[in-house]
Parts: sequence; C-alpha cells; structure tokens
Amino acid sequence: MQTIITSKTREVVISDTGPTILIGERINPTGKKRLQAELLAGRLDLVRQEAVQQVEAGADILDVNVGATGVDEVAVLPEAVKAIMQVTDVPLCLDSSNPRALEAALKVYEGRALVNSVTAEEASLTDILPLVKEHGCAVIGLTMDEKGIPRDAGRRVELAHYLVDRATRIGIPRQDIVIDCLNMPVAASTDGAGPLIEAIIEVRSQLGLNMTIGASNISFGLPDRDLLNTVFLSFAIQIGVTCPVVDVAKVRKYALAADALLGKDPHMRRFIHDFRTRQKQA
Repeated sequence: MQTIITSKTREVVISDTGPTILIGERINPTGKKRLQAELLAGRLDLVRQEAVQQVEAGADILDVNVGATGVDEVAVLPEAVKAIMQVTDVPLCLDSSNPRALEAALKVYEGRALVNSVTAEEASLTDILPLVKEHGCAVIGLTMDEKGIPRDAGRRVELAHYLVDRATRIGIPRQDIVIDCLNMPVAASTDGAGPLIEAIIEVRSQLGLNMTIGASNISFGLPDRDLLNTVFLSFAIQIGVTCPVVDVAKVRKYALAADALLGKDPHMRRFIHDFRTRQKQA
C-alpha cells in the first residue's frame, strides 16, 4: 500500500516496506507562546525557521498547523504554506479542522498534500472529504466521532472501517487514506498504551492502510518524556505505523535504528550514513 505525497519538486512514498516517513510536528502553536504571538501579528519568520530546521534534522514531510486563539486560519494557513515553500521543497501536511482554511491552503499549495485530518463526525466527513476528492490529495482519518476518542480498541477499529467506507464511497482511493488511531496520554489511563497498540495492530491487519500517530502525545504529564516517546515510537513502527508525527531532531536516529532492525533499511545504509554524519558533526 503506497501513499504518495509530493511538493513541486519532491515525491515521498509512504509504505510498509519502505523507510519510516517522519512528519515534522514543530509548526504548531499549541503550547508555543512565541509562535502564537508571531502568528497573531502576521509574522512568519519563525514558521520559516522551524521549517528549515526540521528539514535539516531529517523531516520527510512537514505538518503545518496555525490554529490558535485569535488567529484567522483562513488567511494565515495559505500564507504559512507559501512561506514554507519559499525555504524548502519537502511535501506538506496541511493540519486544520477548518474546511475553509484547508481549501485556501490547497489552492496555493504546489504539489499533492496530505490533509490532516477528517474524523468520523458527520460534519467533518461532509466538509473535508469532498475537498480531498476535489484536490486529489491524501487524507488522515482520525478514529473518533461525536462521542470523542473511544477508550477501547474495538471501537477505534470500527471507526477506521467507517472512515474508509465513507471516503471510498465518494471516489477517494484506499491508498490515499492514512489512519490515526489517536494517542491518548498514558498518565490519564489505567491501561497504558495497550488499547492503542491493539487498535493499530488490528487496523493494520484488517485494512492494510498506512498509519500515523502523534508520538509525543503519549507522555503528556509525565517526567522523562523523550524516553517514553522514543520507546513508544519503536513499538509503533514495529506494529504498523508508517508515518508518525514527531519532533524529528529528537527521534530520527531511533526511527532509523528501528527500520534497520526491522529490515526496512537494506544493508543498514541509512542508519550507518546517519551515524557517520552525526560523528562528523560531533
């Protein structure tokens, strides 16, 4: 199953047999007061800076989210997309639940974007899927509905099937649907990451689609977050996540190690090249 995302000059192929594709998470104002302030002021210098730094760290795709209180997403998201395209050529993941903002961004984007995201809520399905179909892009489906994120694995799997059914019914190819089983902080759960891991395994087994996850969400509220995030990322890659959303600078070497051990890096070339590059930099 291959999901192809492009920029004007670069193509990224997401698949279960190729390398793990890393989606950079840093262009997101949640919890970042400086970025929030710049977006409110209409300045995009920090957005450009984050884009360049993430690509230098090894990001394959950049997630672009400008959603913050007081920010006009319809106006700012397309401007952020244009600003990023000025400084890098990696493909983009357009991250918004606002269909008007997504439409505005898709109109200016030069390539085949990944839309983040659609949920199983009727309003989201009705507003987002036609945009995905019209622009011929790919989409991330979140396993949640009007009742929120299910705690049990079984319901998340049901919602994944429902998302695929609704998307394919209007002509979106299966390979253009990426599923996110939604990572809830383990600090708020007595079951740890167990239901999430079970859901990922079942969705991968039953639907065979590419899958993403916000890896850093697992550790909210806990100490030593980087340790928890990297251990979870290794689990996720092993059980079927092919394009996680991550802080690339912190986790890329661990993703490369997981790929090398799982046979997704022939002769461990990428792992060895990265090691040598880090040695030179040190």
